[in-house]
Amino acid sequence: MAQKRLMQGNEAVAEGAIAAGMTFFAGYPITPASEVLQYLVRRPEVRAIQFEDEISSVCALVGASLAGAKAMTATSGPGFSLMQEGIGLGHMMETPFVIVDVQRVGPSTGMPTLPAQGDVMQAAYGSHGDYFPIVFYPNSVQELYEYTIHAFNAAEESQSPVILLSDGYLGHLYETIEMKRNARLRKRKRPPLGVGGRHFTGLTSVDNTPTPQNPEAHRRMIARLQAKQRKVGARYAHYEYISNRKADTLVVCFGSLSRAVMPLADRYAIFRPILLYPPIEEFSEIAKRYKKVVVVEMNAGQYVRVVQRLMRRTALSLPMIGGDLDVLRLEERLKWITTAS
Repeated sequence: MAQKRLMQGNEAVAEGAIAAGMTFFAGYPITPASEVLQYLVRRPEVRAIQFEDEISSVCALVGASLAGAKAMTATSGPGFSLMQEGIGLGHMMETPFVIVDVQRVGPSTGMPTLPAQGDVMQAAYGSHGDYFPIVFYPNSVQELYEYTIHAFNAAEESQSPVILLSDGYLGHLYETIEMKRNARLRKRKRPPLGVGGRHFTGLTSVDNTPTPQNPEAHRRMIARLQAKQRKVGARYAHYEYISNRKADTLVVCFGSLSRAVMPLADRYAIFRPILLYPPIEEFSEIAKRYKKVVVVEMNAGQYVRVVQRLMRRTALSLPMIGGDLDVLRLEERLKWITTAS
């Protein structure tokens, strides 16, 4: 029988990581993600280290993973930005680890204690070059626990860094959750650094041999990485869809903001992607049933671009900026934008 506990969102991430078999955590304190590090330093089964900054933290994840450990870090937007080169290295070297981004209002220091969803594009395109990340965004403390486990599994299956998005509301929310004792876990398939003749480099390579002057080799490598990420992502194409035959409008939302939208299900159909990237292809068929599609997000309009690409038609964008998630204001703005369009 699953154990029930009242738990904060950031603590649920930490417990999910432990349940997934994480043994190494590297991080640096940052609001509103610091509780993950604070929680893990008290757990003897995890080697949790506070590094001097976020750059060294993500580089430590690469080394720990290559040495055979399941590894994770937790940060917020500014720290996530600093980690981008290391994340790109993880993709090139096909190194599995998990990055948790508890988002806050930005840019720069912004409003550290208030939530936002301004890192949605950064999660997919923050590093340089072409890479194809798997990105989850839960909307409850229970889902934070479960999708931390999924993130570790997806990292092992794809041999790549996997990103778990959260935000200031979810990270500091307290809810009763069920902790699964026998979660299905993916074990490390490949040997660690220095075993089995493996070579590791940030350069384009073929058969473990660097080939930085071969454009065709790079094209083949990128095609292979993209196909691999799409295949693994398809196994986790999780979403919540609330249909409404009377409605002509479909509202797309995710994360903590989706909790404010759900009470409006008597007026609108609602689609909540839990897997943000790779985008859920099935969405395009669902969207065809509705005259209008509105993407509500706590930023100036980022995921609406993904939605429009999937639908191949225009979607309405409803930005909720500033960290004050006012449900009445949201309801009024939804009514206005759907009537005016």
